[in-house]
Amino acid sequence: MLDGLEEDRSSCSTESSGGSGASSPEDSEDEDLGGGVAQLTPSSSSSSLTLIKTNGQVYTYPDGKAGMATCEMCGMVGVRDAFYSKTKRFCSVSCSRSYSSNSKKASILARLQGKPPTKKAKVLQKQPLITKLAAFTQHQVNQQSGVKKSGEFSVEVFDWGRYLGDGEVTGAPVSCFKHVPMGKSWGDITEGIRIEVQNTDCGLPMKVYWIAGIIKLAGFKALLRYEGFDSDSTRDFWLNLCVPDIHPVGWCAAGGKPLVPPQTILHRFTNWKTFLIKRLTGSKTLPPDFSSKVQESMQFPFKKQMRVEVVDKTHLCRTRVAVVEQVIGGRLRLVYEECEDGTDDFWCHMYSPLIHSIGWSRSIGHRFKRSEKKLLFHVDVPCVQVKEVDQNGVWFEDGMKLEAIDPLNLSAICVATIRKVLADGYLMIGIDGSEAADGSDWFCYHCSSPSIFPSGFCEINSIELTPPRGYTNLPFKWFEYMKESNSVAAPVNLFNKEVPNHGFCPGMKLEAVDLMEPRLVCVATVTRIVHRLLRIHFDGWEDEYDQWVDCESPDLYPVGWCQLTGYQLQPPAVNAGSRDLQSAMSKQRKKSQQYKGQKKSKFSCFYSNYSKSVSPASNSNCLTVFSSVC
Repeated sequence: MLDGLEEDRSSCSTESSGGSGASSPEDSEDEDLGGGVAQLTPSSSSSSLTLIKTNGQVYTYPDGKAGMATCEMCGMVGVRDAFYSKTKRFCSVSCSRSYSSNSKKASILARLQGKPPTKKAKVLQKQPLITKLAAFTQHQVNQQSGVKKSGEFSVEVFDWGRYLGDGEVTGAPVSCFKHVPMGKSWGDITEGIRIEVQNTDCGLPMKVYWIAGIIKLAGFKALLRYEGFDSDSTRDFWLNLCVPDIHPVGWCAAGGKPLVPPQTILHRFTNWKTFLIKRLTGSKTLPPDFSSKVQESMQFPFKKQMRVEVVDKTHLCRTRVAVVEQVIGGRLRLVYEECEDGTDDFWCHMYSPLIHSIGWSRSIGHRFKRSEKKLLFHVDVPCVQVKEVDQNGVWFEDGMKLEAIDPLNLSAICVATIRKVLADGYLMIGIDGSEAADGSDWFCYHCSSPSIFPSGFCEINSIELTPPRGYTNLPFKWFEYMKESNSVAAPVNLFNKEVPNHGFCPGMKLEAVDLMEPRLVCVATVTRIVHRLLRIHFDGWEDEYDQWVDCESPDLYPVGWCQLTGYQLQPPAVNAGSRDLQSAMSKQRKKSQQYKGQKKSKFSCFYSNYSKSVSPASNSNCLTVFSSVC
């Protein structure tokens, strides 16, 4: 989830039999773990454990038999089995990502090794992201105002239209994304609606318009066909419905703009006015205030220089003060307050559970890195409101076992332990077998988080559960593991059981944040759905980079969101096209067949009760006065 993470958290610490190793509330105010030394010593751990010191961190490793390896990205030496991925070429997910996508580092390393640069090195943009974002935003402003500057910065924009083809590939509906512009008022937009758009099939020197019908919807994008082409799809085209110059039928007549039939079909009718009146009677168009609604939905409460508390990307167990430096489409570029040159930044959405108002850490007992700068002022920010909980009675306790999405390897759901219970329903979670000895990679989840699950969730849903690193009693069985570790499972009834009617289906295309490099938004596909969990695959990349993401995650966006907001969209690593979709659907079918006839276990009672409504289109009638038809 975090770019720039340099510590290798894949080695582990062991629980001492005396307790969970949680820090006291007094630690939470100003503890700086950057130069901390682990307290674990050979006498405090099992005699079979080996201490390994890497990047200033002390870790324990449960199996000293494994050999050593060298990271191909940063050159760090460590235990081979503690390295990331099956190939063991990199010490962490961050190094694996950087090697694959950072052209500069990959090219330098390749030259040093006498190898040609990898193909993946060409995927990432050559210019800094901020430069391209600014250029793309200016490009949109110039387009809207009709201004063309000589020598204008050229930005490559991914062509969703060509990628979606003739509509066989499905894009997730905008109504699946409540956090995006128009996300809560998209129900009126359906196939069959008529709109007025620019006519590009004419030989006239001035800008003219014609009426087109929506054939297919994919996020904000619509496959359109000019009126009069009937079943002829040769001139179909994709447009973003929320960008300027998309209008309801009647806009040309009201503003005195010319409606001109496409040149290709000009010969078909002699009286186009009669044709339009007959064709459009009873049909629907965009609401008259559609454009103003889009503009209103693009207003965001966060402003530059607001201060927040956000997770420290180098030490997951604590938060730091950061300043809002940029707001793009609801996404925030946060710069950690102690950074002088503005390079130490972190990207997230304004509704991300990773950011909080100033004072949040103190209020719940969470670790916090106190800034050396005096906080002169701050503005209360509208951070995510979590569900209020009653921690009286039966509640989570330190040492309880559960399953959790690994925040540093989002393709894996792992065996985990509650390390510390905080106030207001927050929990500090550690991934078993992969913890730093000082707990610096514990991660804070709210008890209602869709990223934590009761023991047995993966077994019930045929998801591969990642056992603790070095655990040899395989296949992993929860009851045996808890007996061996003298631990208990967190009560099932304390977990979030709500499954919304989200509307996603396997094979749907969308734009998704690469949470391991959260500044990047990439072309992606939903490949699997388990209750409210979505398996997100980045088109053109290996499956090991997939992510488990909640259906209501603010890091998912509909097709066309980047174009609408001016954010840079990362294209697929390769031109996967429809083959990626077919492969995803094939995998989904195979997995679905495997689930049939699955044996029930005592966990199944929790999930047995797991189980979109589209509002009618606008009643705006397209029958208007077409006095402007040429």
